[in-house]
Amino acid sequence: MFATKQRGCRAFAGAALIAGLAVAHGLGIGAAGAEPAVESDQQFLAEQITAGLTPAPDGRQPQAIVDTGSGSGWAKSTSSSTVGEGPEMAAALAAFAYSLTHPDAAPAGANHWDCKPSAEHPNPVVLLHGTWLNAFDTFAYLSPRLAHAGFCVFAFNFGRSGLLDGGGIGAVLPGRYGLGPMAESSHQLADFVERVRAATGAEKVDIVGHSQGGTVANQYLKFDGGADKVGKLVTFGATHHGTSLMGIATLGRAINNLGVNILGFYEPIVGLSNIEQAVGSPFYARLNANGDTVPGVEYTVVGSRYDEVTNPYNWTFLQPGPDATVRNITLQDGCEQDLSDHLTIMYSPRSAAIALNALDPAANPNSDCSFNPWLIGGGGTF
Repeated sequence: MFATKQRGCRAFAGAALIAGLAVAHGLGIGAAGAEPAVESDQQFLAEQITAGLTPAPDGRQPQAIVDTGSGSGWAKSTSSSTVGEGPEMAAALAAFAYSLTHPDAAPAGANHWDCKPSAEHPNPVVLLHGTWLNAFDTFAYLSPRLAHAGFCVFAFNFGRSGLLDGGGIGAVLPGRYGLGPMAESSHQLADFVERVRAATGAEKVDIVGHSQGGTVANQYLKFDGGADKVGKLVTFGATHHGTSLMGIATLGRAINNLGVNILGFYEPIVGLSNIEQAVGSPFYARLNANGDTVPGVEYTVVGSRYDEVTNPYNWTFLQPGPDATVRNITLQDGCEQDLSDHLTIMYSPRSAAIALNALDPAANPNSDCSFNPWLIGGGGTF
């Protein structure tokens, strides 16, 4: 009994750290509707993680295993509006901690449904979080800056899924969203955009997406009617072409072997949205079959050399197709002291300046260059 409880506590603590560090973005290979392949690739990932794990102090050997659950109905998800508004924050870890007790809070400046777009900023801005994250802990830094600049800003939580519905172990921790199949999340985005357009009277929206949020936005543009309703797409560390499996496994092992038990002893569970985000998955074969872009949309795509999740980082970049413009930006070009990783890229002053410039270049012509450390963000403060 004691050993069972101990493993459960360790697994829960592991889920908390994984979610907070966004370690599990992009895990695995496969697609909804191909369950045997999904299970095989999940097992491969588990074996790669286990291969580098060192024994615990008590001599036990951690082992990653796959458990897809046995509930009825595979891979379900929903979306939800935010509740209340959280404080402005400058560091990723502080925002993550706040979101554990306020998992559905809106980031500061977002979801003022009486906001009317100005002539200078006619398009409302919709913010899309990543896997195992939420609207608040992703955008607690950027959202208020967009609002202060005069934009109407909106955010919601998509891909809410249970442990037995394909959501993986992230589902046990408050505020871990972006868990369900990305096609379903795209449908949820389509509904939210219609709500924003109805409230604001705007013809189009602009989208800022982090990690999986960029991929969900692309799915929406290509398959769910978004091409005529989106003016600009700005992404940070987006898994536009997937991510390498070994990059994630290496990071997971490294943190675990430092003594932080992110994996638990026997119970990490890989969620379906993670499985879909590996390079070469059937999801990406369909998503990018006719090119990276859709006509009429302006794309700004930002990657960081220190991104340990969207890895190699240049897989985030897009090739422009007909009647589309793409600006691919490496965050460190001209600013080597910005060490932002996958999570802290959303807490980088340089990232905020790039987003503002992409959305309104005339009013925001200048870039910013500030020290922003790996993992912590916020200039090294908590």
